[in-house]
Amino acid sequence: MTQVLHSAPRFASSQGVKDTLTAALGDMLVTAKEQHGEVVLTVVRDRVEDALRLLRDEHEYQQLMEMAGVDFPDRVERFEVVYMLLSVTKNHRVMVKVSASEATPVPTVTTLWPNAGWLEREVFDMYGVVFAGNPDLRRILTDYGFEGHPFRKDFPLTGYVELRYSEDEKRVVYEPVELAQDLRQFDFMSPWEGANYVLPGDEKAGADTPAAPTPKSTEKPSETGAGKAASKKAAESESAPAPAKDKGAEEAGAPKPTEDRPARKARAASARDTKSATRKSADDK
Repeated sequence: MTQVLHSAPRFASSQGVKDTLTAALGDMLVTAKEQHGEVVLTVVRDRVEDALRLLRDEHEYQQLMEMAGVDFPDRVERFEVVYMLLSVTKNHRVMVKVSASEATPVPTVTTLWPNAGWLEREVFDMYGVVFAGNPDLRRILTDYGFEGHPFRKDFPLTGYVELRYSEDEKRVVYEPVELAQDLRQFDFMSPWEGANYVLPGDEKAGADTPAAPTPKSTEKPSETGAGKAASKKAAESESAPAPAKDKGAEEAGAPKPTEDRPARKARAASARDTKSATRKSADDK
């Protein structure tokens, strides 16, 4: 079998990578850390194109594998744009992040990787992050005329409109969302522990409903009825073992074994003799 050799290790280590990239990025870097076995770099938003170009050209992170968005509504700059880079020569990955708000555009990186065009369109469609310089920044996952950005935390789970095919108009029509029942939120709490809020329907019981009795608990063995005296009494009340059965004795009224009946043996012998005579007669003919 031919062994395939490659300059890249099977599993690349992140040892020393963070310090090397920190020194290389300089004032373009905001923070650097190792998290979940990966190097995570946060860079200045307006310098993201320069930072990614340096990582591509001087540190061999040739491929932009993916882009993602994250929404933190409590932050001033609520969005994070994450770039995931791969070095095929070193078999190593890094994540680069920038923060942005609804009014602060992020420089496009389509000048570095053509595939960033569609990735930036996805982040724009789902979160509303604007990428300055993208030549074709349109929605890519939602429908034409869609309003809002579905991955924002303040976007309702039910959405605003629903679509269906109308047999009367012979086309797809948009209508306001109408739910057959209220949207239920599941908190996945244990039903045995009980929820820390009033369940639907419990409010009808009112304040006059008596509280459930306090469950009885046994703090010491004497309250359980157990102890040496109880164990001794239980041992004495055990029933006596069944008497041994004599194999030779026959129970009264039990039928005799059919194999020992002489009449059955005689009939079986007569049948064998008749069969033998018939076979001999056929052979003589």
